[in-house]
Amino acid sequence: MRAVEYRRARLAPLLAAQAGTAGAGGGALAIANCRAYAVREPVSGREYAVLKIETAAGISGWGETRSIAAGDLQRAAAVLRGRQATGFQPLGAQLSAMPNVQAAANMALLDILGQFAKAPVYQALGGPTPHKARALASLAGADDAALLAALKRAQAAGFRAFLVPMAPPNAPNSGQAFVLANRKRLEGLRAAAGEQSDFVIDCGSALAPGDAASLSAALERLHPLWLDEPCALTNLAAISKIAAERVTPLGFGRSLTRAGAFQDLLRADSIDVFRPDLALNGISQIRKFAALAEANYLAVAPYHEGGPIATAAALHLAASLPNFFIQQIPLAEAEADRRFRAELAGSPLENVTDGYLALPTAPGLGLKINPSRLGKEVA
Repeated sequence: MRAVEYRRARLAPLLAAQAGTAGAGGGALAIANCRAYAVREPVSGREYAVLKIETAAGISGWGETRSIAAGDLQRAAAVLRGRQATGFQPLGAQLSAMPNVQAAANMALLDILGQFAKAPVYQALGGPTPHKARALASLAGADDAALLAALKRAQAAGFRAFLVPMAPPNAPNSGQAFVLANRKRLEGLRAAAGEQSDFVIDCGSALAPGDAASLSAALERLHPLWLDEPCALTNLAAISKIAAERVTPLGFGRSLTRAGAFQDLLRADSIDVFRPDLALNGISQIRKFAALAEANYLAVAPYHEGGPIATAAALHLAASLPNFFIQQIPLAEAEADRRFRAELAGSPLENVTDGYLALPTAPGLGLKINPSRLGKEVA
């Protein structure tokens, strides 16, 4: 069978499901209700919100975002109730003012469609492109010693790429002390991690353009994968100048929810790695961004610091993107938190092996949610 015929055969059940449930008001996949739950992990205290969309057929889809207020949940339910849960239809202007709810709803609707068609979501999205996803761990620590300890724990958990917080400057344009502190930090971590490891420097949009340019120059010979959010996006001319004069790649996008803002970055030629936040955009919106990124030869490395439902969504997204680079995954350092996340998702989908995550193979997002881990329902 030719490749195109094979792809069509795999997508046929999903496309049939989409066509068979089009329209509004009735049908097996008519949305019946929306529920939301506030989740808090036992040791780290990491918090996120889980959205459940229920259909007339009894199929439920799951999504995740940072938080969902009761009023936003009620407005979303009013918009969604009675609509068809195909996962492909736009959610309308009513939800555009609530990007967090829209992102979670998009994950849940695609989850429903995949379950209905008995296929993983990434098949509906044209994947898999890669057959596994490279993982990036975010390290936390107040000083170099704490970061070194976090690095060792992340390595033991299977990670080979690490997001490292920069040593912050004492004041804007602070000069050599700031630059040397960060070079020393990265040199120490690289020496401890070995040659097979990679690093991203997390600047948190906190640098003045001058400090960002100095840091970019100082770290060039250490070959970080990129500098993450070195400056605020309020001065694209300054960012464009840094990008033009330095070799170190720049990553931006964690705060973006509009295509227009991303297009401004592209026009300014100011970005090498696109970093959309999964909790603010969902799967479908990031795929739209990624198509623009691919046309401009940019890699996509989604930002994610939430729970395991969003991790599942991230893996399906990764499998559908030809320009996928690496996926940031929350590092649950406490055993109780790791067990909590695996129990919530119904599977250990966040197990990293030699730097990579396996793709889910079960229908939908591949989740078997444990209700006892959902926490308090938003009402």
